[in-house]
Amino acid sequence: MGRLRRSRTHHSIRDTYRKYRTRNYTRDLDQIHDDIKPENAQKLKNQPLDPDKPGLGQNYCIECARHFITEAAFKEHVRGKLHKKRLKQLKEEPYTQAEADAAAGLGKPDNGKRGGRSLVSEDVAMGDD
Repeated sequence: MGRLRRSRTHHSIRDTYRKYRTRNYTRDLDQIHDDIKPENAQKLKNQPLDPDKPGLGQNYCIECARHFITEAAFKEHVRGKLHKKRLKQLKEEPYTQAEADAAAGLGKPDNGKRGGRSLVSEDVAMGDD
């Protein structure tokens, strides 16, 4: 029995992995949250004709940040699993930069009020009992 040929897939080739990872990159959820706002959504729904975009830029899914060639393809996408999964992800509010800094320990320390601790008579008094 002879030697088996190597598989033709690209295993453990980092450059190939990086190429496909960057090509398939989509917009992040916090970017899409900005697009969903009414003033931005209206611009994205009513885009001018652009011959470089699929379907001349007229069939755009704001939640998924994707262009579709025909209205039928867009309606099929809206009924699909990927679109519904993205809607579920967008229900959660994105973190702000202040929250991210606080989680990393970069925010201002919460040491209470300035001026030190005020003494209360109960704290100073020693019990004679």
